[in-house]
Amino acid sequence: MGKAVRMADIAKELNISVVSVSKALAGKSGVSEEMRAKVVALAREMGYEGSRSSDPGGTGNIGVLVSDRFFDENTFYTSLYRSLVLSSGGEGLTCMMEIVSREAERNAALPALITGRKVDGLILMGNLESAYLQAVVTSGFPCVLLDFHALNGALDCVISDNLEGGCALTEHLLAQGRREIGFVGSIRATSSIMDRYLGYQRALRLAGVVPREDWLLEDRDQEGRFIPLRLPQELPEAFLCSCDEVAFNLIEALRQRGLRVPEDAAVCGYDDFRYATLSQPQLTTYRVDVEQMARTAVACLTARVRQEDAGPVCYTIPGRLVVRESCGAAAES
Repeated sequence: MGKAVRMADIAKELNISVVSVSKALAGKSGVSEEMRAKVVALAREMGYEGSRSSDPGGTGNIGVLVSDRFFDENTFYTSLYRSLVLSSGGEGLTCMMEIVSREAERNAALPALITGRKVDGLILMGNLESAYLQAVVTSGFPCVLLDFHALNGALDCVISDNLEGGCALTEHLLAQGRREIGFVGSIRATSSIMDRYLGYQRALRLAGVVPREDWLLEDRDQEGRFIPLRLPQELPEAFLCSCDEVAFNLIEALRQRGLRVPEDAAVCGYDDFRYATLSQPQLTTYRVDVEQMARTAVACLTARVRQEDAGPVCYTIPGRLVVRESCGAAAES
């Protein structure tokens, strides 16, 4: 079977943009009738299977792509996908997910949602390799990144305010008089972890505290999978963790060393998801507004599918600090 013809291939032959090809095939305004006829004729000649010139409404489906290395262990993305399904349904759309295997991601192999022309646009969730992202973008489908940013801001993205969240949690610890604060998270694993770390750094530096390199602890391997935490011999007074699950694991690691939380060390999580209240003590954390992130991603993608002209936009969704017992302070509602 030959290689599937893409809108980008048609655009190259006619020396026009992918957006113009998409508008012509979807029967939308923005291209002349003469050019529309050329696009449709060439699409048929080249064997393009995704032409919907007789169906201006499209499929009514949106796709979600997520790397298996982030989805199989990360319950946060399960919650985020649930919110996407609910938000899509509220707009009369069907949400379809495809998990991208590590092999497919490395080889930049396009998913069935694209090759089968099953969706009108795509939400890419979590984090994906740059080469894979580029292959998806080149396919000509409208795309929105959810919970990460990449490709030098060339794509729409919807993220939590990770910088502010990391800063707010660190400032909370500083306000309690704790100045020796470590960070638990592999900062190169995702843009979200990096931004949380930068917020942590900002708060410490503004307080005149120089972060110690040996208190930056790895929490996952190069594939993005959680690893056992290796505690330094000399411990800080507090830790800010990349997510609630890592904070949950850290509390257990401290307990195995004979240390109590928060008496011997305070611990903060991030996300305010399941592990935040399963943990004993319950976690001080930063609540991510997954419902608003999902609604924004669906609205943004819908606008792109309608070919509404605008440059790439990064939507930053604020969260809020939630104080519980793991830092030694009274709980807040």
